[in-house]
Amino acid sequence: MRGLESEVRKDFLGRGWKFPFQFDAARGSTALSEYEENIKQCITVILATKPGERQMLPEFGCRAHELMFAPSTRATSTLIAHHVKTALERWEQRIEVSSVDAWPDASGTIRVQVHYKIRSTLSEQDLNLLLTSGG
Repeated sequence: MRGLESEVRKDFLGRGWKFPFQFDAARGSTALSEYEENIKQCITVILATKPGERQMLPEFGCRAHELMFAPSTRATSTLIAHHVKTALERWEQRIEVSSVDAWPDASGTIRVQVHYKIRSTLSEQDLNLLLTSGG
């Protein structure tokens, strides 16, 4: 019975089109992602979307793009971490964001690490991103 409960909770995590979009030649349809991978891909979509890009949902996305050409400093990193956390808390209800850490590195990029917990399974996950800065 325990295994069935776990599968029901995982089914709640969802399924959707794989990101980036692709076809599944074996099935002759669009490729899908499911469960934890679907959540991770949805997080990527949220963070990669600039507010205003989606015509029917103009507030959707993450404001970190506003800092694309800002200097690669600790202040910029802190603001990016704030924008990432705010966007995920608003748009991805299947997770609880534990923390977002961001720091500049010597190459001029900003490294971002998102720690989150999937609400229905209490599984803790991490997502690492590398953002290119103009400074």
